[in-house]
Amino acid sequence: MPERRRPTGNQASLREANRTRIIAAVKRHGGLTQVELAGATGLSPATVSNIVKELSTSGVLHTAPSTRSGRRAQRVTLAHQLGLLVGIHISTRHLHVALADTRYTVVTEHRMPLARDHRADRELDKAALLITDMIESVDVGREEILGIGIAVSAPVDRATGTIARRGIMRGWDGVPIAEKMAQRTGCPTHVENSSNLAALAELRLGAARGKSDVLVLELSDGIGAGIVADGRVLGGHHGTAGEFGHMIVDTRGPVCRCGNRGCLEAVAGIDAVLDVVNAGRERAVNFTDLVVGALTGDDASIRAIADAGRTVGRAAAGVANLLDPERVVVGGEFARAGELLLGPMRHAFESTLLRDTNGTPDVVQTHLDQRGPVLGALALAIDAVDVRDLVPRND
Repeated sequence: MPERRRPTGNQASLREANRTRIIAAVKRHGGLTQVELAGATGLSPATVSNIVKELSTSGVLHTAPSTRSGRRAQRVTLAHQLGLLVGIHISTRHLHVALADTRYTVVTEHRMPLARDHRADRELDKAALLITDMIESVDVGREEILGIGIAVSAPVDRATGTIARRGIMRGWDGVPIAEKMAQRTGCPTHVENSSNLAALAELRLGAARGKSDVLVLELSDGIGAGIVADGRVLGGHHGTAGEFGHMIVDTRGPVCRCGNRGCLEAVAGIDAVLDVVNAGRERAVNFTDLVVGALTGDDASIRAIADAGRTVGRAAAGVANLLDPERVVVGGEFARAGELLLGPMRHAFESTLLRDTNGTPDVVQTHLDQRGPVLGALALAIDAVDVRDLVPRND
């Protein structure tokens, strides 16, 4: 019987490189069929099939039956037992922390309001304590945490990890956010703008899946945009692309938190809308009251939401004229208003867009509720995991 030939060093290196490419593609796309993996990696279907089988047996990948275009297929994702990740979303008014596995299954999460004048040290301490409590609640060790992703509702300078413009989030100026959280937790930590991360989440898990060019709008107290161009989230030269909320739409409008006057956020953000609605009222209403009022026929509430929708729609059309997206996804807390917001927004968008109806991007509500930024933060943490740490070396 002939002696079985052992793989040469070059063969072993090639095989390891192919495994690395497959795991990286699964991380990047959040899960693919084997046919899609072949297209994404440039490897042959047979090579993909063999490596997926090997990595599934070793516990790195997970396969499950799926369908694509009416045909049966095997969907490939990272195996949940690889470890857990933490996603954190820090907005101007809320803190949202989620613990999830590598397949984006949220194990536990916590959301709490923040004071308007919250400060970095206090909220990072609070988030670190929440992480400890959540880890204990699911009975895992801290060593099982692969990493932490943080979404902040402000532009982030990627070179320094700090808020890119002073005054956007007062109390956070000059703070290297990821570094400070890593010191508190001992976990690798990464930070990014929440709108960019919401776009990443929509691209992998939500309404932007399968699309190459998408505009993702986050409409809440603040307003931002994540731009998907050619299948990737566009960060810009400094990482601050997508500051949609700071487009000036009314030069005589109210002063924005950035210091300029008449920014979209200062005119059509939730706080701005509530300021208008509550002017002259004895009892102030909150956003939930506003939506309920509109749903039950209150003219002032309907008008306030519609006016905001039209303002955002016109501004979004200007961006769409520049970028030519195939879809606009609307997320954030304001998306809870549904067609009360989207109807007027869609009409203003389509009437302002320099395109005929056959080429008009569709405007849709997010599929992710208000979880977009925190799911994107989880994706940021997953992407930062070194693929080489996941690839078994047994050749």
